[in-house]
Amino acid sequence: MIDEFAKEYLHSDLRETREVLLWKLDGLSDAEIRRPLVASGTNLLGLVKHLTLTESRYFGEVFGRPFPEPLPRWDDLAARGSDMRAAPGESRVDIVERYRRVWVHSDATISALKVDSPGFVPWWPRPDVMLFNVLVHVLTETARHAGHADILREQLDGATGVGP
Repeated sequence: MIDEFAKEYLHSDLRETREVLLWKLDGLSDAEIRRPLVASGTNLLGLVKHLTLTESRYFGEVFGRPFPEPLPRWDDLAARGSDMRAAPGESRVDIVERYRRVWVHSDATISALKVDSPGFVPWWPRPDVMLFNVLVHVLTETARHAGHADILREQLDGATGVGP
C-alpha cells in the first residue's frame, strides 16, 4: 500500500514541477528564453531541452522502454552539453512539444511499472536501480532546474514563483 502511495506522490510532484518549469517561458519572447544569463550559457529553453533528454533516458532507456523519437544517447560524447542550449533551428514550439511527448512516455512507464521494478543506469556507479530511485532522481533534477529557471526568469522580468 505504501509503495503505490509513494509512487503516486512522487509522480504527482513531478507532474506539477514540470508545469512550473514550462510556466517560466510564458510571456517571454524567443530572444528572452534563449538568452544566456549566467556564465555557463544556461537559458530557459535550454533547461526544457535538457530535461527532455533527462526524462527520455531515465524513464526510457533505464527500463528498456526507449523513447520512440531520435535523441542523443547518453554516451554520445559529441552531443555532450548540447542539450543545455537550443540550437538556432529548434523552435520553442518544437522543444516544448517534444518535452510534453516525453512526459506522456514517462508517465506511461511510471504507470506501467511497480515502484520496485528494476532498471539499469549504466552511467551510475551503482547501476542497478528501482523505479523508486529513478522517480526520486528525476523529480530532484526537475526541481533543481525549475529553481534555476526561477532565477533566470527573475533576471529577465522579475517574475518568481510557481505560477502566474
